[in-house]
Amino acid sequence: MGGRGQDRVGVAMRGSSPPYQDLREAVSSFFPELVEDLARLVSIRSISASGSHAGEVRRTGEECARLLQASGYRDVRLLEIEGAHPAVYGHLPGPGGAPTVLLYAHYDVQPVGDLEVWETEPFDAVVKEGRMYGRGTADDKCGVIAHLGAARAFGGSPPVGMKVFLEGEEEIGSPNLEAFLERYEDLLSCDAVVIADAANWAVGVPAITTSLRGLLGCIVEVRTARLGGHSGVFGGLFPDAITTLVRLLSTLHDEKGDVAVEGLVGSEETDLEMPVDDLAENLGAVAGLETIGTGSAASRLWTKPAISVLAVDAPAMSEAINLLVPVARAKVSVRTAPGQNPESARQALSDHLRENLPWGAQLSVDFVEEAKGFQQVPSHPAIEAWRSGLEAAWGVPAVEKGEGGTIPFLASFARVFPDAPLLLAGIGDPGSAIHAPNESLDLGELEKAIVAEAAALRILGAGAGRP
Repeated sequence: MGGRGQDRVGVAMRGSSPPYQDLREAVSSFFPELVEDLARLVSIRSISASGSHAGEVRRTGEECARLLQASGYRDVRLLEIEGAHPAVYGHLPGPGGAPTVLLYAHYDVQPVGDLEVWETEPFDAVVKEGRMYGRGTADDKCGVIAHLGAARAFGGSPPVGMKVFLEGEEEIGSPNLEAFLERYEDLLSCDAVVIADAANWAVGVPAITTSLRGLLGCIVEVRTARLGGHSGVFGGLFPDAITTLVRLLSTLHDEKGDVAVEGLVGSEETDLEMPVDDLAENLGAVAGLETIGTGSAASRLWTKPAISVLAVDAPAMSEAINLLVPVARAKVSVRTAPGQNPESARQALSDHLRENLPWGAQLSVDFVEEAKGFQQVPSHPAIEAWRSGLEAAWGVPAVEKGEGGTIPFLASFARVFPDAPLLLAGIGDPGSAIHAPNESLDLGELEKAIVAEAAALRILGAGAGRP
């Protein structure tokens, strides 16, 4: 992975009007309407994780279809698969012989969480100091708006073919995405795929995400007895399951906090400095909390494995009695390095747990999640076009960065469209609080993202890195 991008040919036209000025002016003229469109989408409670909101998810898909049509897309339709929330499709053909780009975003959102922490109503978009607050503003209804705006910037005559695919199940792990891609493979065929579901480096600094970590999730169960027994009668001679589980989980890290599972690979990233203090503030870390692990912060977040315990299943405090607890469970999440083979990672974790299980207890490990990491191809015309488009819109080179999270559906796109490179661009920023209360989006960044997408498509259509 590189650091900040180098100067791009044709992006800076010193001594003349700014490049892509026509696109800037076009986007500026209708941007207030797009802000209203985003607010309208935010107002619909498209929470895909709850069956009780299925109607709202579909209504959001229908609204997206209406907006695609109004923006000039043709052949707009809902794509259906039994038992799935609908996807939305639209196509704006380009000139003969021009490449076709598939533009992805998702319109479903996460549950709102603790309403007491929200400073605004989650589904009532509010603009304060240039940011729009509301669930889905940054993740990922802004991506829908970006694809609408880029189409409108060309007045119905884009320099490349533009296909839009809007998913309604991303926040529940995209369980049907591969089925959608396979069923509608001919309809969605393309030369490149642009995923508008990442984040920029900072407000004012765009980014291309070049790598993502993979994911393993498992339930670890430790059993020490069939029924358990009185702690006064058996305690001191036999272990309880909670203590046994805690000791086992503690072996996943060494004393410095590095992952201690042999076979989980990682690499060092030294090109970029991470704003650790800002990250701690965004986390809400308690005063004096130390970081864990060794190496650069970027490595620990992007290119090295991380293991977290997400939940523990044991008696609640209110139900505790003087009993040696016979069984305890924990959900363990592993973020694997981008190049890690999922099968080898699963075997490494399983072997480690069995080899480090204390005191002869019984162990079961049930793997419930698995997703491969992502590494961007090093070079492609679409990637070069996006680099130039981002710099043209923001006026600074794009940072090429990793992210510590996982987008499981990228593997589905790679399998169905193996010759189409994947490119991850985003609109949110580190302060967008995606998945958390008070999610928000900087509207100035959204306008720049639309200009960047339109500029990149023009560059790609021209076949050269110049306006």
